[in-house]
Amino acid sequence: VQLQASGGGLVQAGGSLRLSCSVSGRTFSSYGLGWFRQAPGKEREFVAAMRPGDRNTFYGEFVKGRFTISRDTAKNGVYLQMNSLKPEDTAVYYCAATGPKNYNSGAYRRSSTYSSWGQGTKVTVSS
Repeated sequence: VQLQASGGGLVQAGGSLRLSCSVSGRTFSSYGLGWFRQAPGKEREFVAAMRPGDRNTFYGEFVKGRFTISRDTAKNGVYLQMNSLKPEDTAVYYCAATGPKNYNSGAYRRSSTYSSWGQGTKVTVSS
């Protein structure tokens, strides 16, 4: 499985960005998909995830309704719509995929659950 993230850039505080991630693989619909981020000098942090099958979504506590994860099975894509961006959202954002397996909700918040990672796309939010 290969992932390619895009859509990062520079945006002012309060603005919006939509990140995209294309996912290769013949069993796309069976992958759990997630977004993580890593700011300079900080550990990688869970942002959002979607479970395959029931498509339940999970978000990091800091999101507070500002971000939405979605997937398009026809396009093998996963997206992260980010609204009301803050300077503290500045980071490199990574998309990731699990293997073709369902996990409990807590597992999707752990980076170790994901077996494939994209290269990251940089998001900079200016104040």
